[in-house]
Amino acid sequence: MHSNLLIFIWRRKLSVLLLASAVVLLGLWTWAILDDTTKTLPAFAQQTSQQATDEANYQHVHIIQKLIAQANRVLRAERQKDNAERPSPAQRLLGNVRFVRPTQAKKAPLPVADSYLFEQERLKILEQQQRHRNAGMDELNANAEDDRMLSSAERQTQYEHELQRMGVPVVAGIGPDGPRAPAERLVHLDLKGAPPKLSFLKQLLPVLRALGATGLLIEYEDMFPYSGNLQPLAARNAYKEAQLKDFLESAWVEYGLSIMPLVQTFGHMEYALKLPGFEQLRELPESPQSICPSQPQSMALLEQMLTQVVELHMRLSDNATSSTTQLPNKFTHLHIGCDEVQRMGECSLCRQRLRSELFLSHVISLAHFVRRRWPQLNVVIWDDQLRAISLSELQNSQIGSYVEPMVWVYASDIYHFIQPQLWNTYAKVFPSAWAASAYKGAFGESLLVPPLQQHLENNIRWLAVIAKEGGRFAKGLRGLALTGWQRYDHFAVLCELLPVGMPSLMTSLSTVAKGYFSINPRDNELLRVLRCVFQPDSRRSGHPWLELHPNAHYSQLFAVCSYPGHLVFKYALRLYDKLAEVRNYLQHTREHSAWLSDYNVRHNFSSPLRVQELTARTPQLVEELRTMAREAQQLLWEVYDEHTVGEFVEQHIYPSINALHQQLASGQTLLQRRTWQQRPLPLSLELQQDMGLVTTIDHQREH
Repeated sequence: MHSNLLIFIWRRKLSVLLLASAVVLLGLWTWAILDDTTKTLPAFAQQTSQQATDEANYQHVHIIQKLIAQANRVLRAERQKDNAERPSPAQRLLGNVRFVRPTQAKKAPLPVADSYLFEQERLKILEQQQRHRNAGMDELNANAEDDRMLSSAERQTQYEHELQRMGVPVVAGIGPDGPRAPAERLVHLDLKGAPPKLSFLKQLLPVLRALGATGLLIEYEDMFPYSGNLQPLAARNAYKEAQLKDFLESAWVEYGLSIMPLVQTFGHMEYALKLPGFEQLRELPESPQSICPSQPQSMALLEQMLTQVVELHMRLSDNATSSTTQLPNKFTHLHIGCDEVQRMGECSLCRQRLRSELFLSHVISLAHFVRRRWPQLNVVIWDDQLRAISLSELQNSQIGSYVEPMVWVYASDIYHFIQPQLWNTYAKVFPSAWAASAYKGAFGESLLVPPLQQHLENNIRWLAVIAKEGGRFAKGLRGLALTGWQRYDHFAVLCELLPVGMPSLMTSLSTVAKGYFSINPRDNELLRVLRCVFQPDSRRSGHPWLELHPNAHYSQLFAVCSYPGHLVFKYALRLYDKLAEVRNYLQHTREHSAWLSDYNVRHNFSSPLRVQELTARTPQLVEELRTMAREAQQLLWEVYDEHTVGEFVEQHIYPSINALHQQLASGQTLLQRRTWQQRPLPLSLELQQDMGLVTTIDHQREH
């Protein structure tokens, strides 16, 4: 019992000390007051005594205040150490003395005399706290350094995981911490044979600019308003010169987009060489695909074509740069094509020279003409014809001083077509080059909807190739052109229409302009352009805001958002599904059923009940397709003229309607019969003649 009391007193020695001090001071104060009241002094002595008493009282209060301040500091440290919630004995005894909780505000240090009693203990406490703080900071710094070392790899892993969840192709090295985006991003507008209205193309300009495009690569072909003796080259629905100028000025002045016109000058010359009066310039009389480079009239025609195209753009460029806005020159490159020259070196004149010599000589002659007339222009060609030419031939021709190649590959495996040694050859010949990917018109000659995922992968892989191979060239790779072909050549039918290719174009362009596909919906320019009924955010539903699948034509995102041409795109999706339904229906009735096959039709031999069942749905499908044809006319009219609308309907809808009518006709023929002959059925005469089959009667006659 006594030992516990002693331990308690020892632990609370400061409290006991304060209590004893308070008792002594209280006794002194009481004695002074009693002594003053019992003595009778003269007035002077009384006044002096009063002053002494006031001074003593002031000193007593000052001492108490110092003791309380020191006690506050010591007890505060003990309180923080013990985390004791109960009041201490000193607090209970002192009653109205308040121990203030320490704050973060820095206080001025007390005088040495005031803090002397507990200075050593205070210094020890502060030293220990600083030691703990330093140790904690060292640990935090070490952890932060580890985070910095792991953050890049961790971010890339998380990024690639999210890409896989979204169905976006993953390419090594392409991500937020990867290489920078190409300096130039051109959007290719292929106008041959299906020219969009310029009013629609003007709607695209702010969208393309917002997604990161820096220029347009415009392939006019027969849509350019040629004049004079070249007027026959222009199609009947070619653009008017005033309208074309207005569009080009909007692209230059309002949106700062450069223009690179593309004029074919070797292969793909069908639009000119098909015409009467130009057929004598063909490499071969039976094919208008290639122009003969050995005829002097060929170069004269090409120079006139280039002159009309360049002069129109040059006048607009001069007006833009001389305006009060002082815009930079937006016409610096001219593309002269020269790809896929399929018929070369075959005429009597050209057979006397090597194919490589013919090609290089023709290209250099054209480039020399351009550079002589317009020294400020750089000449660009497609690269495919250069791939088979040796390094020594390229260097000896000095073609690197005349043109810049645009290397194009639309597949996912770019190095399969342009191997590292070819990159090395190009870098030794050309100071700089371009690259070309695709956003439509590359995976099928007559596709209705482009496979978005395949095009996106092609563009992402080009980002990796540009980052790897650009350093080989003295002036680097200038940029990437996203091509969107409207036809595979002048005689081909339509492939994917421009409005139908918009989701693919917007997705690929926003990715190329950023240098990677941004998985953050708040940071992706694609969502800043789309007008959606809801704001896509993966955090709300748990599903990715963009979901692609292998060989997917689109993501559901583009079916619920608005953008230029979105109604045509959504219509194309419905038409795609309806045409697939009709194909499956016809295939089932003709190939998989046993009553409406070609055999049944040839022999006019089938079950009427079964035929009626198989053809019952045909009239309904015909009417649905006719309705979709009328809808196509209404929607496409906003983008195209009646010629393109008619071609689209005839190419995609009419064949299915015609096939359904043929099925109905065959069914009606089978239903007309009321009696049938005995089996076995005789072989048809056509089969006997075509296949050389012998009947039983013929076999008996031979023997």
